[in-house]
Parts: sequence; structure tokens; C-alpha cells
Amino acid sequence: MSFAVLFPGQGSQFVGMGEDLFEERTDLLGGRSDEILGWSLRDMCLQGPEEELTRTEHAQPALFALSYAMWDVFCRQIGQTPSAGAGHSLGEYTALCASEAIDYDSALSVVAARGKAMAEAADREDSGMAALIGADLDTAEEIVATRASSGGRLQVANVNAPGQIVLAGGGDDIEWLSENASDLGVRRVIPLKVAGAFHSSFMDSAASELQKALTGVTFVEPGFDVWSNTTARPHSVDDLPTLLVRQVISPVRFSDALRGMSRAGVKTFVHVGPGDVTAGMARRTVPDAEVSVVSTVAKAGEVATALGTMT
Repeated sequence: MSFAVLFPGQGSQFVGMGEDLFEERTDLLGGRSDEILGWSLRDMCLQGPEEELTRTEHAQPALFALSYAMWDVFCRQIGQTPSAGAGHSLGEYTALCASEAIDYDSALSVVAARGKAMAEAADREDSGMAALIGADLDTAEEIVATRASSGGRLQVANVNAPGQIVLAGGGDDIEWLSENASDLGVRRVIPLKVAGAFHSSFMDSAASELQKALTGVTFVEPGFDVWSNTTARPHSVDDLPTLLVRQVISPVRFSDALRGMSRAGVKTFVHVGPGDVTAGMARRTVPDAEVSVVSTVAKAGEVATALGTMT
């Protein structure tokens, strides 16, 4: 059976996440991870406080580690290799690790450096992101052009699913967007609770730091197709470092990647990790697909059994 795995990005974190995983995979999520991070992964995930877990430098490695551990549990249960995979923003690293294109320790180290660099870039100036409700990509690009004509710096940051476009920009850009939503042909603008304008030129300094962190990291050809956020095509080992750096300053084309996987024959998508955000994106983008969520150890067994009966 052809199925794809999807991994969540920043925003899916919550205090208490992964309690069952810390019992199931102490080898992966214990001292080994803490030594790389320099802080207790277990304490951060289970005790927070929320404002600390939500910080970019903590949320990103925490979500990566727990999503990969959940994948490892699910993979052992299902006993099959997916035909494809993708991750939303930082989730792309989880997908690459799941495909064995990069080892866990190296990926966790890079994600920690990425989170720190993006947090520092966000601190440089006031910036943010906002979701456009009821707008397609053409409308979003028109809004970007309109704002640019008066010196603004709005940029398309995420193309998540039909009707789910996210823009990034300076604090004044996000304020202008909210105040003028109805005149711009948008039903509603929702400012997002994020530290800064991710996946835009506001992250140029983070891209430079990430490039340094990737120096010397070994990648191998993925064991299954991992669809790039940046190109919405499967990665090759040769393009990985370059595209991972570009991803920080480029739009996340998640919807395009989902459609590409569907055209390639994927009929089933499985969200693996905290929350269920990518499952929602899959349902909106590929309405006729089967979509499942593996967010607990118990669900890993249930979904693996269900998929096994479909083969």
C-alpha cells in the first residue's frame, strides 16, 4: 500500500506532550538528547513552563525529537516503508531523519542550531506572521505587491492548503494587513503567535548561521521520497544542504508537495507527532485521500493495524 508520512512544525508544541514516548524511548529521548541540547528535553516537554517551551530555540528541537521518536515507534509497528514523506517547516528535518538521509544526533544538533538562529533573527527587529482566511495564492501575491508599492515588506511565507495562506512581514506590515483586510478581499486576517517573520527575508541572518551548522554534516540518499518545502519536489542528496538553507527564507509550499505526492500515487497520509496540523492540511488539499493521525504510542498501534488491513 502506498502511504506518506507527514511531520509537524513549530506551533504544535504543548506542555505535557510525549509523556508516553519518554517512557517508551528513554534511550532516544533521555541523556543522549539532553547532552546535544544542553537542557532537559523531558523537563521542557512535560513541565514547561509554556512560555519556555514555546520559545523557538526550545520548540523546534523538542518537536523534532518527539516526532522522530513517534515515527520510530510507528515504523516498528507497521513494518513497512512509506513511499513518500514531508514535514512542515522544521518537520522537514524529521522526514529526512525518518528516511535515514541524516542520523538522529546530527539532525537534532542542526535543528537546535536552526531554532537558536531563527530566534536571534526574530529578535533583531519587530516582525511577525498572519494567516489569510478566505484568500487564494493570487490574492495573497496581490496583497504583497500592493504593500510593496508603499514600501512595505510583506512576503508569502506558507502555502499550507486551499484557503490557508500565511504572510510574513514587519510589525507595521502585519498591522496594516489586519486593518485593511476587507478592502484587500480577505475575509479575515489572524495574526499568529510566533516570534518573528519566519520563511522570509527577515531570516537572512538565520540562513547564514544554518549554513555554518550544516557544514560537515553527512547526508545520504533518502530511503523514500522526501518532498521539499522549497521546491515541492522530492529531494536528492546533492541538493539537501542548499535547499535546507533556502527553506528558512523561502515560502513553505506544503500544499504543492501534498498534491505532488497525490499525483505520484499516494492515497493515504499519516501525520506522525504532536497535534494533527498536517493531517488537516492533507484533508483540505487532497480531499479524497485517507488521512490518519499518530500522536500517541497507542495510536501508533491502532493506525499500523488499520493500514495493515488495507494492504
